[in-house]
Amino acid sequence: MDIDTTQPWGLAIDYAGRATLSEAGHTIHVNVSDSSYSSIIGPDSVTGTYSPVTVYAQLTETGANGAVLRGWGRVTVMPVGTDPVVPDQTAIQRAVADALADFQANTAAYVDLCATWPPAGTGSTSDPGTGTTGP
Repeated sequence: MDIDTTQPWGLAIDYAGRATLSEAGHTIHVNVSDSSYSSIIGPDSVTGTYSPVTVYAQLTETGANGAVLRGWGRVTVMPVGTDPVVPDQTAIQRAVADALADFQANTAAYVDLCATWPPAGTGSTSDPGTGTTGP
């Protein structure tokens, strides 16, 4: 992912902290948000510190018969001292990289799982649930 150095978070995000981008042939949805419970951005009344900012990146690919594979990444940017969080231009880039890596890991796990049960009619009578084979 290329970082847009003209944007505080390295990518243009809308008023709600959302963005969509294309990377490695996937459409990836990004959300940048703080973890406060208030609509007013300010220090926590108990701790006196600002809330961390979380960057989420998620992609979903669907296939035949309702098959779905997902990838998800999250990066948390912590405030320093009592100052608010300073935008990190690499946070979205790292969350996207994590989402793509998670997608690849899920794809590999899905392939391994599917290999456990060969398609019907291939002659195998293995029972992966018990490890036994039939006649």
